[in-house]
Amino acid sequence: MRKVTLIKDPGFYRRVLVIMLPVAIQQAINMGVNMLDTMMLGSFGELQLSASSLANQYYNFFTIFCMGIIGGSSVLSAQYWGAGNKEKARETFNMALRLALGVSLFFALLTWFLPRQIMTIYTNEAEVIEYGMKYLRITTFVFVVHGTSLVAAQLMRSVGQPRLGLYVSIVSFFVNLFFNWVFIFGKFGAPRMEIAGAALGTFLARVSEFAVTFWFIMVKDKTLGLRLKHLKHNPSGEFFANYFRLGAPVLLSDGMLGLGNNVISVVLGHMGAAVVAANAICMVIDRLCTVIIQGVSNASGIIVGQTIGSGDKERALQQGETFYLLSVIMGAFTAGLVGVFGPLSMKMYNLTPETVVMTRQLMWAYVFVVFFQCIQSVMTKGVLRGGGDTKFLMKADVLFLWVVSIPVGAIAGLVLHLPAWLTLICLKLDLIIKSVWCINRLLSGKWIHEVSKKTA
Repeated sequence: MRKVTLIKDPGFYRRVLVIMLPVAIQQAINMGVNMLDTMMLGSFGELQLSASSLANQYYNFFTIFCMGIIGGSSVLSAQYWGAGNKEKARETFNMALRLALGVSLFFALLTWFLPRQIMTIYTNEAEVIEYGMKYLRITTFVFVVHGTSLVAAQLMRSVGQPRLGLYVSIVSFFVNLFFNWVFIFGKFGAPRMEIAGAALGTFLARVSEFAVTFWFIMVKDKTLGLRLKHLKHNPSGEFFANYFRLGAPVLLSDGMLGLGNNVISVVLGHMGAAVVAANAICMVIDRLCTVIIQGVSNASGIIVGQTIGSGDKERALQQGETFYLLSVIMGAFTAGLVGVFGPLSMKMYNLTPETVVMTRQLMWAYVFVVFFQCIQSVMTKGVLRGGGDTKFLMKADVLFLWVVSIPVGAIAGLVLHLPAWLTLICLKLDLIIKSVWCINRLLSGKWIHEVSKKTA
C-alpha cells in the first residue's frame, strides 16, 4: 500500500484552477437558474413547487445518462488527447453524439406518450400529478437539443476547451431568466402559464445552448477541428472495442445511479408534498455549495487521464493522491457553507410552518452528507474514472446504492415512518461507504488502465 503524496508544484494547481473555475462558475450559473425557477414557482404554493421538483427528478434521470456518456467518452478523449491522437479524439466525439441522440429520442418519446404514468411513479397526489404533466409535455421538446449540446460542450473540456460550457451557461442563464419571467407570470402580453411557463423558458434556454455550442464546435474551433464530415464516418472496430471496454461500464453505472436517485425521489415523494418541497429547497443550496467540488472532480478526471495518456504512471498516482487530500479539505469547507447559507436561503420561500421545520431538519442532514458526497465525487467521477477504472466503479456504484442505501432508506421512510432527515441519511449511506472504499483502491495503484491496453 502506497503512502499518500501531496504534489507541491504550483504549476499543477494552476492547471487545476484553469479547468476547475470555468466548471464551477458554469455549475453555479446552472444552480442559479434552478434557484430562480424554484423561487418563482414557490410563490404559487407548494403543489407547483413539488410538481416541478419531481418532474425535474425524472429529467435528471435523463441527464445522468448523458453524464454517463460524457464520463465514458472523457476517459478516452482525455487519454487520446494526452497522447496527441487528434483523430481518435474526434472519433470519440462522433460516438458520444450518436449515443446522446439515441438516448434523447428515447426519453422524448417516453415523455410524450406517458407523462401521467411518469408522474404517478413519483407521487400519488392528484394535483401534483396534473401540474407535473403540464411541465413534462413541454419538456418533451428539450431532450434532443439539450442532450446533444450537453455532451458536446462537456467533452470539449477534455481537449483543452474548458470555457465553452461556461459561455454557453451564461447565455442560457439570461435566456431562461427572461423567458421564465415572461411566461410564468404573463408579461408583455404573454399568457400566465405558471409551471408550464417554467418549462417553456427552460426549452428556449436549451435551444440557445444548442445553437451556441454547435456553432463554436463546428465553425469557430480550430483546436479539435471537428466538422460535419467527421460525424458522417462510422467509428472503427478498434475504437468500438476500446470505447465499450472503458466507456460501457460508466454508462451502465451512471444509469443505475440515475435510476437509484429516482427511487430515492420516489421514497421522499410518497412521504408527502411538504417533504418534496423541503427537499427541493435543500437540493438547490446543496448543489450551489458543491459547485467547486464538481469543478475539482472534472479537473481531476481530465488531468489524470491526460497524464496516463502521456505514459507517466507515477505522476498519475501522485495526482490521484493529491486530489484525494483536496477532496477531504473541500468536503469540510462545503459542509460549512451548507450549514451557514442553507438556513438563510429558506427566507426566500413562501412556506407553511410544517415545511419550514422539515426544511431546517433536512438542511442539517445535508450538512452531514455533503462531506462524504464531496470525497466520493472526486474519487468516482474524477480520479478513478480518469484512470480508466470503470469496471471497479460500476461495481461500487451499483452495489452500495442498490444493496444498502435504497433498501435501508425505503424501510426507514415508508415502513418505519422515520423523520425525513433520518430517512435522507439512510438513502445516502452509499456516499459514506464509497468515500472509504475508494481510498483503498486509490492507494493500491490498480486503478490505472491505459486505453491502448487491456484492463487487468
